[in-house]
Amino acid sequence: MEDNNIKDNDELLEEVGTDEKAQEETEETPTKKIRYCSICRRPENRVGRLLEVPGGMFVCPDCMQRTMDMVNKSDFSNMTLPPNMIVGNMDDPEELMKEIEKLTKGSGATFKIDPVKKPADHKAKEKPKKKEPELTLKTLPAPHVIKAQLDEYVIGQDRAKKAIAVAVYNHYKRILAPVNPDVEIQKSNILMIGPTGCGKTYIVQTLAKMLKVPLAIADATSLTEAGYIGDDIESVLSKLLAASGDDVETAEKGIVFIDEIDKLAKKKNANSRDVSGESVQQGLLKLLEGSVVEVPVGANSKNAMVPLVNVNTKNILFIVGGAFPDLEDIIKKRLLKKSSIGFGAELKDEYDHDTTILSKVTTEDLRAFGMIPEFLGRLPIITTLEAMSENMLAKILKEPKNAIIKQYEALLALDEVKLEFTDEALEIIAKKAMEKDIGARALRAIIEEYMLDIMYEIPKDPNIGKVTITADYLEHKGGPLIEVRGQF
Repeated sequence: MEDNNIKDNDELLEEVGTDEKAQEETEETPTKKIRYCSICRRPENRVGRLLEVPGGMFVCPDCMQRTMDMVNKSDFSNMTLPPNMIVGNMDDPEELMKEIEKLTKGSGATFKIDPVKKPADHKAKEKPKKKEPELTLKTLPAPHVIKAQLDEYVIGQDRAKKAIAVAVYNHYKRILAPVNPDVEIQKSNILMIGPTGCGKTYIVQTLAKMLKVPLAIADATSLTEAGYIGDDIESVLSKLLAASGDDVETAEKGIVFIDEIDKLAKKKNANSRDVSGESVQQGLLKLLEGSVVEVPVGANSKNAMVPLVNVNTKNILFIVGGAFPDLEDIIKKRLLKKSSIGFGAELKDEYDHDTTILSKVTTEDLRAFGMIPEFLGRLPIITTLEAMSENMLAKILKEPKNAIIKQYEALLALDEVKLEFTDEALEIIAKKAMEKDIGARALRAIIEEYMLDIMYEIPKDPNIGKVTITADYLEHKGGPLIEVRGQF
């Protein structure tokens, strides 16, 4: 339904035809400039005051009213004009709103002007991060303190933990101590040798957490020589840079652990170029010794379109580790070289059952394995870890701070259920883990298998208060002991 005050299209066209007369009138009074409606082309002296819109355009009240009627017919009862499309005088929004209401009075449409929003000040809203205390010469823990804290998380491996504690203490003491112009102390990188699942990675992770320094764990199997498909050697420093929040100064005091280093051994009887073995060892030489390296930020290759930063590896502690399979045979072969005939001769099977054979390793054995002498020369500290015994695996289940049994106890405690394992059950789990021959990693897999049904059934019955895992349950001779609340 249209308003009587609104003129129809024919009347508007007739008035447009009289624009020539209006123009003649304006020629007589050149001092006054007449504006025209940008829609109907009628002059301001005939339609009244025009409303100025952005772009140097003007709209008469009739055209504005007809536009509002079209908007209402399209079910746009409320229309919001964003700040960049507001018409009129933006310096005084209240006055502008009054003018629009006068022009659109009776149309039924509602206008509102959104205030110009200032960009949010993100810096003000961000909570200041608590800056962890920096490691100083006074706060640096002594070797016996480092080993004592490692003992809380890692079972056994006393010799290795002692060697690593001394090496780490000397390394950071060298960094934090005042510079001595007469004597420059060189850093001592570490080579860890031990079978899978003996705790090499876990020791390094615990060490970095204790010292509150950034840690990067890289896998040597993905590294290739520069220019070939794979990760560049500098990618290990990219991970360290990311762990330190892209702070180069903090990264230059961090720890880099390169696992599976034995996979870089020289390929025997290979005529093709060894781009993922000996070449990578040679590429790591400059990192281990200490040099300024261009490191890609947030990428594994320099070829990516990413910025590069210079990182000095002089004060970065490199720890490399590997299982070195069949290294025992090389050690035995060296030890039996002096075998002779007679009563004083060494038996060929003398070292077959020696569980500490790895502790007798020398750089000669590692060179025979396939490591180049330049690489070994930059790893002065060589420490070996023992294979897991059944007794050690049983202790790993319950004694460390982050023991697997304690993790499951905490999970069931959330359901208000107490979990216990008998000593016989722990011995059976350790025995089964020894059969898998993958070290401590087998423990979680075995417990997951037996705990699956228990973790599924317990939430069904809210009356269960205690569950005891027995040897009979693990040997499939019975079920776990379940006690109802109030019975214990």
